[in-house]
Formats: sequence, structure tokens, C-alpha cells
Amino acid sequence: MAGDPPLRALYPEEDLGPAENRLRMFLEQYWGGPTTYGEQRGHPRLRMRHMPFAVTPDMRDRWLRHMRDAVDELQLPLEQDRMLWDYLSRAAYAMVNSFDESGPDRPAPGLTIAPPQS
Repeated sequence: MAGDPPLRALYPEEDLGPAENRLRMFLEQYWGGPTTYGEQRGHPRLRMRHMPFAVTPDMRDRWLRHMRDAVDELQLPLEQDRMLWDYLSRAAYAMVNSFDESGPDRPAPGLTIAPPQS
């Protein structure tokens, strides 16, 4: 995401690494791993934590594109890939708090987010 200017603009240089760490800890905890995220940050409150940022459908789609690439790199078994992708997609749609011309129900122009391949 660091190479995506619109997404990168959301993170001051000093917060890029910590944001990656927070996401990793959150996902570890969500999927049954260590509870470090909760111990350090409390309840996730994802919508509240994202409210200071304009999370538009375009930003959602950009984030999902990068997450799709990252999930593909994991080469998970298909069932696990689908479960993870389903969660990430639902979470990304739930974070949208501002609407632009791309609309809430379709990807931004030129951007298609593909589900996992069988």
C-alpha cells in the first residue's frame, strides 16, 4: 500500500510501519492467535478507528486490491483463502464512511477485485 499514493496519503511516514503491525496483530487475534492487539489497543472498534479518515468506495477498492495481492502470495488452501477473503471484503465494505462518484456498490473505474480462484 505504500506505493499507492491515495492510500499512502492516509499514513504519515512515522505511522506506516506501526499501521502494518496493528493490522497484523488484529488479524492474528481475529483468527484465534495471540491477543496482543486487544491487550495493547483494547476492543478493535474498527468503524470508530476509521472514522477520522474518508474511507470512500475508491479507497475500499484500492485496499482490497492490495489485500488480494497479499492473500494470493500466501497460497492458502482454497477454503482458507475464501474464508479470509470473505472476511476482508465484508470488513472493507463496512468501513466505507464517505461516498464519491464511484458509488458504494461498484468498483472505481478501471478497478476489478477478483475473488479467489479455484
